Amino acid sequence: MPGCFKKTLFALASLISFVSFILIVVAMGTPKWITGKILCKTGADLVNATDPELVKFIGEIYYGLFRGGKIRQCGLGGRRSKFTIFPHMVKKLNTGLHVMIIIFLCVAIFLSLVSFGFCILNAIKVPYRAINGPAGACLWNFLAGGFVVLAVTSFMAAVKLHHLTERIANFRENVFRFIILEERFEDCFWICVASATAHAVNLLLIAISEIHFPKIKTKTEEVNVTAEDIMY
Repeated sequence: MPGCFKKTLFALASLISFVSFILIVVAMGTPKWITGKILCKTGADLVNATDPELVKFIGEIYYGLFRGGKIRQCGLGGRRSKFTIFPHMVKKLNTGLHVMIIIFLCVAIFLSLVSFGFCILNAIKVPYRAINGPAGACLWNFLAGGFVVLAVTSFMAAVKLHHLTERIANFRENVFRFIILEERFEDCFWICVASATAHAVNLLLIAISEIHFPKIKTKTEEVNVTAEDIMY
């Protein structure tokens, strides 16, 4: 049986792995990874809008991995619309990259559950095989965190290098052209970053659990029994 200190650390690590699993699931299902402001360039150019008048042509956009929405401002008031990435819009995006982001997160979800199971196993007993012990728990946490990092990095590349927001804003816009004035990574994106951080914390906890602290030994005084002591 593992010691109390080791049990506590692995129990905490298992809780963190489960929280990471929940965080990724919530992030994938929420449509606000990016929010931004979009300018209806065509409408502003038609009326030669100056700085004070540009407010009438600035709308908003938000989206996640599967759906989103936007408010079009082209001089005639705001018009709200919602959209889904699959199955139509994904053809206009970098399909391979977008699908890889989703695959990375799905793999991370599975690995988070595996690391949760391994941490529970190590909290309950000392496994006979080394791969089932702390080494295995480290491996699964490292892989889970690594896949989350890959997903986050790929999403940043899609936004910054492949102009994901602009492509989505101009999807099926035959008359008006929109340009991006501002875009921000929102809570769901940072939730994924927190998930990767959670697995890094787990690696630290597992490393601490393997530290062997020196045992404090108390010296016992030797009792010398002499013949005189026996007589009394």
